[in-house]
Amino acid sequence: MKKILHVISSPRGNASNSIQLGNTIVDQLLAAHPGSTVKVRNLPEQNFPHLEEAHITSFFTPAERRTPELVAAVKHSDEAIADIMDADIIVIGVPIYNYSIHSTLKAWLDHIVRAGVTFKYEATGPKGLVHGKKMYIAMASGGVLSEGNMKSLDFAEPYLRTIFGFIGITDITVFRIEGLALPELKDKAVEKGLASVMVA
Repeated sequence: MKKILHVISSPRGNASNSIQLGNTIVDQLLAAHPGSTVKVRNLPEQNFPHLEEAHITSFFTPAERRTPELVAAVKHSDEAIADIMDADIIVIGVPIYNYSIHSTLKAWLDHIVRAGVTFKYEATGPKGLVHGKKMYIAMASGGVLSEGNMKSLDFAEPYLRTIFGFIGITDITVFRIEGLALPELKDKAVEKGLASVMVA
């Protein structure tokens, strides 16, 4: 039995290929781990906030000194971090926009990467504080970014591996639906991507 967190960052709803791929991963996880639970966080529907001055101030203000406004400002971050900490498995849907991630996913990351909470600095450098998590990334793109001459344009996977590794999550598997905008690949891109999913 596992606790699964499914983070959706596509604003396209039922038309989203990254959501479809993420759902396929979750379905396989539920089959592999009967009795598991799933918490879904749909960031575009939630209107997850981008960082503003109040958020940053709240992060660096001790809890006992926060004003009511700062308590409200830190709520999204605290809830997002609690989701991560509580989960055994994290599935993140990642549509590619302009060779990178959607801004709502970047905003969510800015709220969970917090000094003293999900990482800390030691004499030898930063140390992640989030451990024992398995992550699956469900990525969808118009081009083929996993290989070939466009691979160098994939700024999403390297960034996500780096930022999650920074907070301690390194067991990451990426599945892709790609080639959706290419005439020679688009007809079978979804079928091929979904068929690639294999989870433990």
